[in-house]
Amino acid sequence: MDQHIAESIGRPDLIRLDDRLVCLRFETMKVVSALAAVRHLLDTGVVRRGDTLLDSSSGIYAYALALTCHRYGLRCHIVGSATVDHTLRTQLAVLGATLERMEPCDDLKLDQKRRVERIHEILAAHPEYHWMRQYHDDVHYLGYRAIADRIRAATGTADGLTVVGGVGSGASTGALARYLREDAGEGGDVELVGVQPYGSVTFGSEHVTDPEMIIAGIGSSIPFGNVSHELYDALHWVSFDAALAGSVDLLRRHAVFAGLSTGAGYLAARHERERSPHRTVLFIAPDTGHRYVDTVYARHREAAPIADLAPREVTDRSELALPWSRMQWGRAAA
Repeated sequence: MDQHIAESIGRPDLIRLDDRLVCLRFETMKVVSALAAVRHLLDTGVVRRGDTLLDSSSGIYAYALALTCHRYGLRCHIVGSATVDHTLRTQLAVLGATLERMEPCDDLKLDQKRRVERIHEILAAHPEYHWMRQYHDDVHYLGYRAIADRIRAATGTADGLTVVGGVGSGASTGALARYLREDAGEGGDVELVGVQPYGSVTFGSEHVTDPEMIIAGIGSSIPFGNVSHELYDALHWVSFDAALAGSVDLLRRHAVFAGLSTGAGYLAARHERERSPHRTVLFIAPDTGHRYVDTVYARHREAAPIADLAPREVTDRSELALPWSRMQWGRAAA
């Protein structure tokens, strides 16, 4: 029996959509990394009950950290972007978390820069606060050890497995690949395919602009220390329109109601499955679709049939183009 709702929310479902396509579905994935990271900090004496944990977030991590602080008797202070919606703001307030929302900004890079600057101001005034540094501290890898064990047990073997997911901070996909490859041992066959939005600096697509938006959570306008580029075998860059089509098809075809980054991952996973007919492909669904009802699902009639979509294969990032591009990365360094 779970001792706190955070433990239940962080436990994913493994759903076999067909014989070689598996969905790793979370209600809120970042609860996994927040719980394990804070447990480690408490166990090692870095923080103590009653301390204040501080971080920047565009939404989902704020909820995960607030739940974790509630679980362990800690205070939570979030510097959030304007994208933190009313529902989440209300939950954070009731949970006792402090939320500072930045002023709206059309420039994502400027928004992230301002949030980091505010973090430093708070730390200068309150040096006793602990900055969680979700983008740069690999303590956030720890929670995915148990998830990797579960994937291995459910799929029978780590051999012949391709993991597909949004890169984001790098913790989820990086940790799963690392743990699964360790378990597979020498000669084990675990591939990692990252999904990025256009405009993200993480794998060099900042020169291509998506007129709709940067998909929050899977890209970045600033470098993240938790991204281990050398873990990735291939990259997909997916536009808003293509991700919308994937999200709608996933709900219509498989009844999985998930967020926009999941739609992008689903498209990439289907393509990887067709490229490698003998491999099992698992893609990560990091959150539910509730936040995307008005921006994505209300537009379901606009969704292109996914059979009409295919990635442009590129060998150099100068060739990237909307709505969907794919590149062999080959586990290269940044």
